[in-house]
Amino acid sequence: MFSSKGMLLVISGPSGVGKGTLVRMLREMDPELKLSVSVTTRGPRENEQDGKDYFFISREEFETMVGQGRLLEHACVHGNYYGTPRDYVDRMIGEGKNVLLEIDPQGAKQVIENQQDCVSVFILPPSWKELKERLTGRHTENPEQVEIRLRNAREEVKTLRMYRYAVTNMNGEEGKQAAAEALYAILKAERSSTARLSVEIPEE
Repeated sequence: MFSSKGMLLVISGPSGVGKGTLVRMLREMDPELKLSVSVTTRGPRENEQDGKDYFFISREEFETMVGQGRLLEHACVHGNYYGTPRDYVDRMIGEGKNVLLEIDPQGAKQVIENQQDCVSVFILPPSWKELKERLTGRHTENPEQVEIRLRNAREEVKTLRMYRYAVTNMNGEEGKQAAAEALYAILKAERSSTARLSVEIPEE
């Protein structure tokens, strides 16, 4: 009997690099991939839904979850708090399912340190100029906030060697498609890892 245990796939990178778009494309390629929904204290952006994109909670609720050890990781990013509920991730992996976790580099560092068998991928922009244009084009931050995110991004890229893989999200539809296919190739390869395979040899 051969069985494979579940996997935690961590996708991270600077704000504005296009993580969300690549995650959506990857899930279209692999509909069985489970998405871990994070909790956050920031308000929802346009078209974001509570319970689907994030669980939007108060600062007090967040602090309670931290105190009870109910978060796999948590971090303060740009003045807002984010965290990953532990129960869901543990349950899915225990059932042999693969879980995708899209988080900022602060949170990714905690997960990588605490769960060394996770598969971590850092998403890179094609250039600093392009990253600034993407952040500006979102129209969700003012110029000062864009500069803060760019400064943070320069520090976040310095953690690149902590990750198992790196994928560059190039410009245009072809660039995004190539990046999504690279992520899918990583996912398929890691699924075949002997480290995840359990073999039960029956008694003769």
